[in-house]
Amino acid sequence: MTRNKKAKVSLLVCIVVGALFIFPGVMLATGTEAAEGDMGGGWLGLAYISAALAVGLACIASSFAVARIGSAGIGAMTENTELTGRILIFLGLAEGIAIYGLIIAIMILNKL
Repeated sequence: MTRNKKAKVSLLVCIVVGALFIFPGVMLATGTEAAEGDMGGGWLGLAYISAALAVGLACIASSFAVARIGSAGIGAMTENTELTGRILIFLGLAEGIAIYGLIIAIMILNKL
């Protein structure tokens, strides 16, 4: 398989496995009396799904960005070692994508 096909297959596997872990928890959470807040039981499950998607998709995007920047950065550092600081800054920016997803999920869960 080509590299692009492997990436698509691994993304599909991550989505399916993530859905298997997310949906049973959402079904159990919406069925309890304690889970029903001001928004009602139906909206609570969607809030959990949206928070999980925010973190999951942000982490997947961050991993792709870190992989590409890291491999290109190692190649650039073999030719010019003065680029180390710039490459670390770009890697930090790519890691920030996952942190932004986590912040959004925390903001969604605080509204419950």
